[in-house]
Amino acid sequence: MPSLDLHADPVDLTAALVDIFSVSEEEKVIADTVQAALEAQAPHLEVIRNGDAVLARTNLGRPSRVVLAGHLDTVPVNENMPVRREGTGDDEILHGLGTVDMKSGDAVFLHLAAALREPKHDITFVFYDCEEIEATKNGLGRIERELPEWLQGDLAILGEPSNGGIEGGCQGTMRIEIRVEGVRAHTARGWMGVNAIHGLAEPLRRLAEYTPRVVDIDGLTYREGLQATKIGGGVAGNVVPDEAVLTINHRFAPDRSSEEAEAHLREVFEGYDVKIVDLSPGALPGLSAPAAAELVAAAGGKAVAKLGWTDVARFAALGIPAVNFGPGDPTLAHTRQENVRAGEIRQVASVLRAFLS
Repeated sequence: MPSLDLHADPVDLTAALVDIFSVSEEEKVIADTVQAALEAQAPHLEVIRNGDAVLARTNLGRPSRVVLAGHLDTVPVNENMPVRREGTGDDEILHGLGTVDMKSGDAVFLHLAAALREPKHDITFVFYDCEEIEATKNGLGRIERELPEWLQGDLAILGEPSNGGIEGGCQGTMRIEIRVEGVRAHTARGWMGVNAIHGLAEPLRRLAEYTPRVVDIDGLTYREGLQATKIGGGVAGNVVPDEAVLTINHRFAPDRSSEEAEAHLREVFEGYDVKIVDLSPGALPGLSAPAAAELVAAAGGKAVAKLGWTDVARFAALGIPAVNFGPGDPTLAHTRQENVRAGEIRQVASVLRAFLS
């Protein structure tokens, strides 16, 4: 089993985590390693295991509690392991799978878990599994069902990449399918059939002409989106298709409930069979909560909207204000070119240390 030095520079700790293979549903080795490191190097913490998630917390009786949560899994390897380092000092760049999403965030949290023995807030650390795959397998959902008290707090901080700045709330995401029926026929006698693929022309036209909303919430700007992501249909090269399916993804601002977003899509595609196949609600920023406002101040007083969905929504659904705050450029997540600057890792660690101690 690999070993981790939690007292090391979080940059070096990031490199060590990146070199541990942990594609979704294969997190046992990294979870074993994190658990062993916390038990040996952070004796002031209560540490437990849940599946391939590792949880740890202080129990100091502080009047407030902050939850620091980060997922241990990555997307599949794409010729980007092991870690590659270039440069020196804060300008050093770490290249590799998970440097952005989100082992640099995990490294910051693990470093603080060992270093902060007398924080001013009680702290819960949640290192969980299966974030990068379908929501039903997400380790946070399992923890919420089996150990709900471990997710309670006055503020949750997700270590997702945010360019080292505070991102408030997140968009909701909904995936729908529009299914069109036709009549199968030989292409030599196409007039005897009805081409289902051609039947998608109208919903595609509506998509092309659609103007998404731009919404301001608590001073943060959320940009909505509606995009076709997949088309399926066709039987053979000489057959008029009798069925075609258009898959569409909708990203909606958190001022809309899931029900309102669904109603909006059914209005846009009135006259068509709309099937909801995936849905995750958004999360309002919640930056007015005392602990959240304190964190924003510690980070320089600025916050931006999260354009995407993250597990902050799970905490928001529990009534807990939550933000994204981690090193790395989120546009590099899931790409072969993932890389993070050493100075940004240290900056996030410094802000959180000041906020918590």
